[in-house]
Amino acid sequence: MKSAHISSIDAMEILDSRGNPTVRVSVELDNGISSVASVPSGASTGENEAIELRDNDMNRYAGKGVLQAVANVNEKLSPLLAGFDVSQQSLIDQTMIDLDGTANKSNLGANAILGVSMAVARAAANASNLPLYQYLGGAGAKRITIPCMNIINGGEHSDNNVDIQEFMAVPLGAPTFREGLRYVAETFHVLKKILKARGLATSVGDEGGFAPNLSSNEDAMETIVQAIEQAGYKPGEDIAIALDSAANSFAVDMKGSYDLKWSGAGKMQSKDLIALSKSWVEKYPIVLWEDPLAEGDWDGFRAFTQELGNKIEVVGDDIFVTNTQYIRQGIEQGVANSALIKLNQIGTVSESIEAVRMCRDAGWRYFISHRSGETEDTFLADFAVAMDGGHLKSGSASRSERIAKYNRLLEIEQELGDVAQYYW
Repeated sequence: MKSAHISSIDAMEILDSRGNPTVRVSVELDNGISSVASVPSGASTGENEAIELRDNDMNRYAGKGVLQAVANVNEKLSPLLAGFDVSQQSLIDQTMIDLDGTANKSNLGANAILGVSMAVARAAANASNLPLYQYLGGAGAKRITIPCMNIINGGEHSDNNVDIQEFMAVPLGAPTFREGLRYVAETFHVLKKILKARGLATSVGDEGGFAPNLSSNEDAMETIVQAIEQAGYKPGEDIAIALDSAANSFAVDMKGSYDLKWSGAGKMQSKDLIALSKSWVEKYPIVLWEDPLAEGDWDGFRAFTQELGNKIEVVGDDIFVTNTQYIRQGIEQGVANSALIKLNQIGTVSESIEAVRMCRDAGWRYFISHRSGETEDTFLADFAVAMDGGHLKSGSASRSERIAKYNRLLEIEQELGDVAQYYW
């Protein structure tokens, strides 16, 4: 490929799926090729995440405007990066990190930096005449991720009385992504009928899953198993269950005390929560559990992994925040056996890739993830295939910002044809 250089970078304020402002970045190259990328935003966030820069101007969007982040792209990053070879992703990302000068990107804003990083990667792929997944993942990128579809929302992603933030259907028994997507989409629609027949709400939460008031967290799993069976599938064989507790949301002190108040389970310590979790794993077809303990409860996380890590994938999200510093500590201490990977949690494409590489080198798994505040950008779908992780969460079978990622994966699978792979 003939080298292409950055000519200009331009940002603007747009809205995410929750109707809140976020950043969109356009990159123009000196050969006329251009690209656009939009930045997602999270609601359930870890303490050590990279910082979104918000304006805090209460006269605009209740203080959530991102005009300063936009200005940082247009006035600081654009002139800084003009003339850079667009293929130098790591150098470009590091240059932005150095200019920011903080550990959490709070100066320029992770939303400003990530927008540029994503747009640069896409521009480089366009200039190489390669699909983004192949540009980032190489010629061998061919594994289509299993869609861990969020079908019931709770916690901070809804206004119901369910403690667990996400209940996901995982079509690990399907032969292809196309079929796997069908399995869980059909289950989603059957679940709606079941909830409606019980007189329960079928409105959806931030990520498109249903958000009914249920009698308990176990009621949610019982109902999902019922939906799987009524859809014509075998629980645990065709479709399994994945959970995201987002335990920060019901932690009392972030160190080992919890209160599952929404579902009435009450107060408990780490050991009690682990015992409860073990009983659920024995009773239900659970294959993955994200953030079963709070981010500060490293001892509890380690005990959970010692108890259940040989049976299920134990994923750290808020505890690791896609940051190699914390992932390394987690690996050394045996805190989990997998890390969630969120691009905006760390703030650049190259740092996200490095987090994946660290997991892979340690024999850990890694779980690629969207955010609750998403856009129609499909970067995540290509990134998931490029990283060869095997599974992705991108929301439910509703809300177009979620469906866009699934549809992009369908396109990639069709493009790959017979060489496409699909396995857990």
